[in-house]
Amino acid sequence: MTVTVDLSERVALVTGGTRGVGAGIARAFLEAGARVVVCARRPPEKPDDGVDFLPVDLRDPDATSAALRQVGEAYGRLDVLVNNAGGSPHRLLGDADAVRHARVVELNLIAPLNASLAAYELMRRQPDGGAVIMIGSVSGTRPSPGAAAYGAAKAGLDNLARTMAVEWAPARIRVNTVVLGMVRTELSHLHYGDDDGIAAIGRTVPLGRLAEPEEVGDACVFLASDRARYISGASLAVHGGGERPAYQGAKEP
Repeated sequence: MTVTVDLSERVALVTGGTRGVGAGIARAFLEAGARVVVCARRPPEKPDDGVDFLPVDLRDPDATSAALRQVGEAYGRLDVLVNNAGGSPHRLLGDADAVRHARVVELNLIAPLNASLAAYELMRRQPDGGAVIMIGSVSGTRPSPGAAAYGAAKAGLDNLARTMAVEWAPARIRVNTVVLGMVRTELSHLHYGDDDGIAAIGRTVPLGRLAEPEEVGDACVFLASDRARYISGASLAVHGGGERPAYQGAKEP
């Protein structure tokens, strides 16, 4: 039996969808037949055919609301919001002041809240509601040296999603989180070095490699589809098996 997911006639908005993980998510929705809009502060260097671009700074709630209204007016509906935009430079807590750390929280927690609230205003008026998907991180569930504010924001994002799932269920809006491990993107070399370094990091994952952006997209497409129609308030780990227990790397004296 062939299992397919058909999202034709549905409109999906992917924040930060112009490169990396976001671009992979956008391509997965496009392959599933959805009409896809991506938004970011800057347009993509290599636009994907069939994907529309909308410029917006998601940290600005007024600009975000205006952008989501524009989507509703242009397409007549919004079925899926994927809150993918985010990120953080490597920065130890003591190497920056609270203001800089707060900016990381703003991008990774407040911006998704802004987009979700704006999407809610569209989805709650639709008979079949919609789906909101947060892109979380394993950094939100473990210590994250050099990314403390990012990890704290991702932990908050997961909790926010669970609460949204309860509050918005009467409007038939499902909210879930995809919890990511390491993903191979065009910027992986900045974090893991050359191809040999990326491969070495991949060997620390039980499945032996980093995820591909499209594999994250496949998880998002599933959660947005009718095959996940009773899934809400869930956290789906997409991390290749997670991290091996530290004791397995210990050597006997």
